[in-house]
Amino acid sequence: MSGKGVVPFYLGEQADVRGRMIEEIWGWDFEDLECTHDYIQWLFPLVERSRFNDRAPVVDAEIIGAFQTDRRLQQNLLKSLEVMLRFYGLQFSDLVPRQIERSSAYPTRKQEWINVFDHNYLRITRILKCLIILGCVDIARSLYNCLQQIYLEEVDRISSETFQYWTDAVEL
Repeated sequence: MSGKGVVPFYLGEQADVRGRMIEEIWGWDFEDLECTHDYIQWLFPLVERSRFNDRAPVVDAEIIGAFQTDRRLQQNLLKSLEVMLRFYGLQFSDLVPRQIERSSAYPTRKQEWINVFDHNYLRITRILKCLIILGCVDIARSLYNCLQQIYLEEVDRISSETFQYWTDAVEL
């Protein structure tokens, strides 16, 4: 599917292919975020086609340029990231420049996604790649640094292969 609908979706002007507005997805609870599998490609679109969702948008140079230059698109991308950070028990710190750290909810939230072969590991790879291509390189690297610390503590539940995907996602 073309990515042309991503910009109006991100601006809150158009629904995704299932009729959902971005604000609706931002308001989902943790169960919806965990159990619904076709929204992540809309929140974090990539240049390559999704192997799991043939109706997912694909971005091109024009869309990438729009995200890299339009402040509102960047702000909304960071809002999407905040939704997913909360889901994972992470948050933006109060530091400048913005850093990503564990939140007080992390000990509880990690039980929901740090598991052998968890599908959230693929979601995280997508998020990292998307942040890089849409111009949020520093934030992607901050997320990666936080994930690296988590990986070092959870090597029995996060495989080295998964961690390598995360590493590859942030290397330019």
